[in-house]
Amino acid sequence: PLMTRLLGAIFEAFDRADVFEFSVEIDPTDASDDVLETLLAHGMSRASIGVQDFAPAVQAAIGREQSLFQTRRVVDILRDGGIGGLNVDLLYGLPFQTEASLTETLEQVLPFAPDRMALYGYAHVPWMAKRQVMIPEDKLPPASERFGLAQLARRVMEGAGYRSIGIDHFALPHDGLALAQAAGTLRRNFQGYTDDPSATLLGLGASAISRFEGGFTQNATATSAYQQRIASNGDAADKGYLYSSYSALVADMVERLMCDFRLSEPYFQLRFPRQSAVVARVMDGLRNSYPEMVEPLTSDIVLSAETAPLARILAHAIDDFGTETAAHSLAI
Repeated sequence: PLMTRLLGAIFEAFDRADVFEFSVEIDPTDASDDVLETLLAHGMSRASIGVQDFAPAVQAAIGREQSLFQTRRVVDILRDGGIGGLNVDLLYGLPFQTEASLTETLEQVLPFAPDRMALYGYAHVPWMAKRQVMIPEDKLPPASERFGLAQLARRVMEGAGYRSIGIDHFALPHDGLALAQAAGTLRRNFQGYTDDPSATLLGLGASAISRFEGGFTQNATATSAYQQRIASNGDAADKGYLYSSYSALVADMVERLMCDFRLSEPYFQLRFPRQSAVVARVMDGLRNSYPEMVEPLTSDIVLSAETAPLARILAHAIDDFGTETAAHSLAI
């Protein structure tokens, strides 16, 4: 079978580390028993189950019909196979989604006992994702209702014993993400939040993104182009970005904001001494624009549980405040 060949090739090329996690994203509507058993036989230790929402009206609007029965069946197979880690992915801001329907979906998911759950905000970009042209824009909840849905989910999950992780994840106290958050070592990359401390992320497959200490690359997005590049020169990447000291600073500030909800000027001054003027400009800009987020004793920027949803807005502001100084800095 194709999955057996794929896994065989991967584990022939890469040795398993002492601390090894093999995680797979699974669509319950397209997961055969054979594929699940093959993944389990090769050591899959974590599964991520996409749900989005169980409400029939929502599923019909987004063109993704997936029953609770189908989903529970896959979860039962994985649990019986010894899976220790289970993620569930939900979306908020979907057409016809209400507080009542989202609450019901959460109540249906919690019995699966996932140790992690992601709650992503739906982004309506039909000019990029062509399949979204079928989704009625006039049925999407307005921004105020989207915010209410996100806050509702946070209350339900925290009430069930989960800890809020960053801007869109939840985890049980024993989970690696919760432990990393408590230790101040939580990271965020192109896949989302992680407790993996490595600075290197290798992406395999068409459009996959790889991250390195000096920047990142992206493989050819079309499968045919991806295959042609590998056949011709063995290099799947067709574009990339090399960090300057300024862009590395911005990336680090955004990551720490998204993970810790705190920005401390001494921390960044120590890590980026050649960008001290930029650090000072960014921090002053944030303090002046968001004085309610300034911690009196330290002058750090700190987001509370109520203001945490503004993290993305502050992340954009970081680059805006730094650009002018960066453009005239000799240390870029």
